[in-house]
Amino acid sequence: MTLIEKINLGIKEAIRAQDQIRLNTLRMLKSKILAVDARANLPDSEVLKLFKTYFGTLQEAKEQSASRPEIVEKLEKELEIVQEFLPKSLSSEETKKIVVQAIADSGAKTKKDLGLVMKSIMKLNNTVDGKLAKGLAEQLLAD
Repeated sequence: MTLIEKINLGIKEAIRAQDQIRLNTLRMLKSKILAVDARANLPDSEVLKLFKTYFGTLQEAKEQSASRPEIVEKLEKELEIVQEFLPKSLSSEETKKIVVQAIADSGAKTKKDLGLVMKSIMKLNNTVDGKLAKGLAEQLLAD
């Protein structure tokens, strides 16, 4: 079953269960897909990229709304729903191994080479949390 089919099935179930937050979130995910391809014929890898971008947008909105608990609570629920469709992220130890390997592969020596390291990380494993990987890379690279 493709991600698009899972979204459509989830929408039907949310309508039956009258779960408004889930329904709205799934409809938003579907609209992200349809905005790129009106026939929703995207491969799952492209759909995942869209979902990751939306997940990041929700996280930023949550951080910006820290002083408003009702909005934070709603965004946390939305993040949980979106996360159901994303692959499981790696632990910090696994991420550190990938960062170390990426630094070795790219030949990076200083923080000026951070772009090369990040590019290498994404080639090695695209399920890595970008913020965590960047932070680890900055720690490991000399000034």
